[in-house]
Amino acid sequence: MSSYALRRICRALLLSVLALLPHLVCAASAPTRPNILLIMADDMGFSDVGAFGGEIATPHLDQLATDGLRMTNFHVAATCSPTRAMLLTGVDHHRAGIANMKELITPSQRGQPGYLGHLDPGVPTIAERLRKAGYHTIMSGKWHLGVDAEFDPANRGFEEVFTLLDGGHNHFGKPNLPPPELGGVHYTENGEPVSIPDDFYSSDYFTDKLLGYLARPTDKPFFAYLPFSAPHWPLHAPKENIAHYKGRYDAGWDALRRERLQRQQSLGILGDDIDMAPPATLRQWESFSKKEQQEFARKMEIYAAMVERMDWNIGRVIDELRSTGQLDNTVVIFLSDNGAAPDTLSSFANKVPHFPSINAGQPEDWGGADSMLSYGTNWAQASTAPYRLYKSVVTEGGLVSPLIVRYPGFARQASIDKRFATVLDMVPTLLSIAGVRQPETPEAFSGRSMLPFLMRETETIHQPDELFGWELFGQRAMRQGDWKLVYVSKPNGTGDWALYDLASDPYETEDVSAAHPGVFEVLQQGWQEYQRTMGIILEEQVVSPWTAL
Repeated sequence: MSSYALRRICRALLLSVLALLPHLVCAASAPTRPNILLIMADDMGFSDVGAFGGEIATPHLDQLATDGLRMTNFHVAATCSPTRAMLLTGVDHHRAGIANMKELITPSQRGQPGYLGHLDPGVPTIAERLRKAGYHTIMSGKWHLGVDAEFDPANRGFEEVFTLLDGGHNHFGKPNLPPPELGGVHYTENGEPVSIPDDFYSSDYFTDKLLGYLARPTDKPFFAYLPFSAPHWPLHAPKENIAHYKGRYDAGWDALRRERLQRQQSLGILGDDIDMAPPATLRQWESFSKKEQQEFARKMEIYAAMVERMDWNIGRVIDELRSTGQLDNTVVIFLSDNGAAPDTLSSFANKVPHFPSINAGQPEDWGGADSMLSYGTNWAQASTAPYRLYKSVVTEGGLVSPLIVRYPGFARQASIDKRFATVLDMVPTLLSIAGVRQPETPEAFSGRSMLPFLMRETETIHQPDELFGWELFGQRAMRQGDWKLVYVSKPNGTGDWALYDLASDPYETEDVSAAHPGVFEVLQQGWQEYQRTMGIILEEQVVSPWTAL
């Protein structure tokens, strides 16, 4: 080839590169929308994770918390399906179709607006919104927002999904829960019923499926939802995890609660003025026989093993994202759906024919597929430390969830924050992160995007005069700023309204309604408007088939 011809070829190549250069520059400078990984635990207490004061081995969550933002004043609903409805729609659960849990809708509520027992088809989910905006939407885990085919998550915006449709199941896959009398258990993949393998363990299998979906090539950012069914009862865990906690809880629940409070102080979650005295509702460990203490301790060992195994699986997902170079372009969010569960299962077992025997067998064999256990009110109060009470109750113990938000692109990272936020804030936040235009909505008490707060553009998420309401099972609360008005039925409460100043009394120990009648009146009026706007049909349900308080 002559030198002239070579120069012509080189010149042509140079002109081609120069012609493409503006496009290459634009492509390089175009903002990359982050992936989103939303992880939810089921019935996990505020203080179970190490980064929130727990002794359970949760190194992967602890690392996410250390790297990211820990929020200690994040509020959800008092039970699972109402929280899940709000998490996925950004709409109050009374408007999203889950005004009451399907299992507990009363005759006066049945057929009324909001009391559908499944997610309202007219309320868009975050998966539907993000899929429309170009995200690849995947899910693996518990749904609990409708078991009929039309309500399957495959029909609510998820492109690839394996799901447990029910509220609970045998974590090892034995088909005894829910009992056949209640319709049995339902697993689907992409909307079609599927069977599960013999070596099924819920946390492992949910993670396997999600990792499989993540491995499929796509040129889209992903929205991945990983809602575990752990550590919801029945208490089931692999033997090797249970063995890590042998003897760990022999000192009892009050000792554990004190230990966690002290660790929360050392982490900066609590101040030095916390009252270490056990709550009046906490039974004395010494009042039980040695045999009873051993049985209680064994249950807590299994519960801890479930949390540890869930954390290990979260680590598998984080490791995969790191190995593929996607971790630092993924917003990772972790929360629980409500406070720790006080269930004893006795009420359920008494009401449902052929319900599996509870507390059967020898304690050393507990935790396997044939056992049916829950850990009860006293361990639950340790799990929700420092807050009052637990799941099903609208006190802080039932409503406050640990929240971890990890993303290097946010200005607020590697810190702990005590500002108020709510699960209703999640949908507008995720839409903002994804660069999706916020929908115009007239909904009352709706959430706000946390993105300006996460970027340090604002110092708060909500204004002090905003009102927030909660209601479930006739238990109700209203909050404005640090004031909280609470109605809790007996025996957990007085059966009357009580007013708390959460600024000085975040643990709801002193009713100050007599000293602040004006505040009391404002919140009472707020509650009445909330009840009217949401179409709430009040039915006090203190003891449910799922919860014996």
